Amino acid sequence: MFTGLVERLGEVQTVLAEPPGKRLAIRVAQLAAPASVGDSIAVNGCCLTVVEVGSVCVTFEAGPETLRCTNLGRIQEGDQVNIERSLRIGDQLGGHFVTGHVDAVGQLERRQDDAAWSSFWFRVPAELTRQMASKGCIAVDGVSLTLVDVEPERFSVALIPHTLSVTTLGQLQTGDEVNLETDLMAKYVEQQLAWKRRP
Repeated sequence: MFTGLVERLGEVQTVLAEPPGKRLAIRVAQLAAPASVGDSIAVNGCCLTVVEVGSVCVTFEAGPETLRCTNLGRIQEGDQVNIERSLRIGDQLGGHFVTGHVDAVGQLERRQDDAAWSSFWFRVPAELTRQMASKGCIAVDGVSLTLVDVEPERFSVALIPHTLSVTTLGQLQTGDEVNLETDLMAKYVEQQLAWKRRP
């Protein structure tokens, strides 16, 4: 479980093919020391297991399902990624509950910058917007954000300068793909309503 509050930006050092998956080594000097093999760490909002810890790099294995259903299948050496360690009991919850299980990949449709602030519109599969509401929560590449407007196949968020500067969201350009995870509670509500509609 995560909060959607990114701790560090990591840089992809190596991407090695290990069919049917890949091995990803990410340079995160500040996290390498406390990380341990077996730890769960969110990389762009996708929960991965640490398989090796070096002096400055943490290494993960990503399976074919992860590579197919997230933007991790398209990352390259030199790319930056959002990093968050898993939540511990007693930690402060500053964002919202994020599972690290990506629902879908969305696409930045429009970016409007106003000085150091930005508003983004993301195109998203229609089935996901049923789990969204204005002023509700969404995780975009692992970043906890507040929804502004929600339409049948897209939604908008407003980003403050701090978020733009300490996460990968500030680097996004129109057409870029992002990992999306809707609010956990919204999933349960939709599931319960679906059961009630059954004959």
